[in-house]
Amino acid sequence: MAGMPLNDMPWWRWRANVRSALHMLSDPAFQQGVWLPAVPGFGDVTDAVYRLVEDTWLDNWSAEKYVGTVFRDSQEAALVDVAVLRFLRILHQVGADAPASGYFQQQGWPEAVQAAREAHVLLATNDGEDPDAPPRSLQELATVVHTM
Repeated sequence: MAGMPLNDMPWWRWRANVRSALHMLSDPAFQQGVWLPAVPGFGDVTDAVYRLVEDTWLDNWSAEKYVGTVFRDSQEAALVDVAVLRFLRILHQVGADAPASGYFQQQGWPEAVQAAREAHVLLATNDGEDPDAPPRSLQELATVVHTM
């Protein structure tokens, strides 16, 4: 998120968390190389889903509520809503304590990953970042949101 215009959105810290989660949830190579072997420093699938919803409460209402504060427009909000709903459905089916492989084996996983990819690409592009850069660690995310 080095190039991200962090402070141009009122609730940019929430945006940074949502973007980080979407980035990890949208990258199958990252998931296989980091989450499957449980590489430290990046959290797990459950952590990413919680980052999507913990501050924003997107598990209770639409991202449209945050247009102008977290999301730039209704298009961003709509794509985030689709991704959130798909991942929450899988989280509830598999359980929060499941290993990564339990998520990856769910029938809806590829569609959820695609929804996250669509949201991630739009948000990253709107923030002037390369959507194909590898996901950053949670320490890098914490540094960004706590130093601004």
